[in-house]
Amino acid sequence: MTTPQDNPQGNPGDPRPPGTPPTQQVSYSPVSARLPEKVARGVFTTGALVFSSPQEYVIDFIQGMARPAQIAARVVLPPVVMAQFLGALRDNFSKYQTSFGAPPVLPKPPQDRPPSAREIYDDLKLPEDIQSGTYANSVMIGHSPSEFHLDFITTFFPHAALSARIYITASRMPQLIETITQAMHNAQRPPAPGGPPPAPPQG
Repeated sequence: MTTPQDNPQGNPGDPRPPGTPPTQQVSYSPVSARLPEKVARGVFTTGALVFSSPQEYVIDFIQGMARPAQIAARVVLPPVVMAQFLGALRDNFSKYQTSFGAPPVLPKPPQDRPPSAREIYDDLKLPEDIQSGTYANSVMIGHSPSEFHLDFITTFFPHAALSARIYITASRMPQLIETITQAMHNAQRPPAPGGPPPAPPQG
């Protein structure tokens, strides 16, 4: 951490105008992030939906083991972090395959008409306490022979903290990577004039 001194008199060589408040540059590793108890336990998920806007991406992690399926966690990432996250996912999955081989291939869903965003969310339960989601500007990824864990972290001063921990089986990782890849592709494509917004990619 570096802490510039205040500049009340306009010290020579200091580019800031006189009276400018002091500023700080902070850097620390997400490895030292605090682990709130309710977040550290994590949630197990079976898929994801991804929305995008010019300002952020929203990942809704789904638990589809019961009916109705529900959103177990909602994570909000800025575009630059989403791109880094996708790269890290690809890299970690490649390392997983080197160590353990390819995971079991999941059956593909029937090739029906893709549902609209409204149809998808009409069938999902969205708990009020996660409706606004949690923000993250850093991600750490780990894996075992059977699953991956995704640690989403907010690196805000004065302490980094875990904002969401997601568990997902290794067999679901190709879907997640494809879902995020498609969402980023859609975000870079101009919308059709007068057309409805596309359904979120899901995996």
